[in-house]
Amino acid sequence: MTDLPLLADLPANPVPRGTVSGEVITSDRVRIRYARWPATSRRKRGTVLLLQGRAEFIEKYFETANDLRRRGFAVATFDWRGQGGSQRLLSDRNKGHVDDFDDYGLDVEAVVQQVMLADCPPPYYLLAHSTGAAVALDYTARARTQFERMVLMAPLLGLAGRSTRLLRILSGFLGIFGLAESYVPGGGKTLVQTEPFEKNPLTSDRERYARYTSVIEARPDLGLGSPTIGWIRSVTQVAEHFESPEFPPTVPMPVLMVMAGRETIVSNPAVERLSSRMKTGAHTLIPGARHELLSESDRYRDQFWAAFDSFIG
Repeated sequence: MTDLPLLADLPANPVPRGTVSGEVITSDRVRIRYARWPATSRRKRGTVLLLQGRAEFIEKYFETANDLRRRGFAVATFDWRGQGGSQRLLSDRNKGHVDDFDDYGLDVEAVVQQVMLADCPPPYYLLAHSTGAAVALDYTARARTQFERMVLMAPLLGLAGRSTRLLRILSGFLGIFGLAESYVPGGGKTLVQTEPFEKNPLTSDRERYARYTSVIEARPDLGLGSPTIGWIRSVTQVAEHFESPEFPPTVPMPVLMVMAGRETIVSNPAVERLSSRMKTGAHTLIPGARHELLSESDRYRDQFWAAFDSFIG
């Protein structure tokens, strides 16, 4: 067994002061890399558990962690199984794969029990992006007494411009023929966020895009390529669950979903539909922003933080 990689410390993206990092082991024996930080303001407001999107890594959230710490929050985050510095699941480490979407919940549970509840002050809040936001929603039944509120950024409740049902049927059919661990058609090993800035659908902020690209260039072991067919099957199954009449009443805490106006990756209509069916849900849109709201230009990030501050209180 080899050690999980340490946090990448680069001049353009230095490790924040006060960082504690390490690993936890999930109930199914997967090794998860985590990091946590104390609040830096005098006013202590509890802890934010930060759930990343697909193909992301702890280093990408150093700026966000510092933003939260200045607001009085301790912060804990981690890399999902199969990406970043956590244990990879397939021999081709560039494949973005998970056998079952519920497995992500095992990662959350391990960090909640071994890091957040053990070492971080209450009360607890969830801040989650894209795939992490879908995991957060799927986790709400277990999180009933753990988290006060959730803020979900560009939640993955469906893929933009694509039929969730059709994708679920097709990916399930291909899985029957042993293709669950194959890249999606047209996908491959090319690491996310290594293409030219002009082609990226994630952010309009050139400086932040270059910062995160520099991390992948220095540490390509943290990068991830395209998802697998099995990953698509898992995501579409949980997305159909969110559409079911039974799901909205299971969400026990207030939830704010923040959408990007220039979204091309996840489905904004799916977010609006779910929010309208949740007694505890609300949504807002940031016009002009792209998918990664916290990697965006300050004019968009400032709008997100205003919504966050107002909702968390």
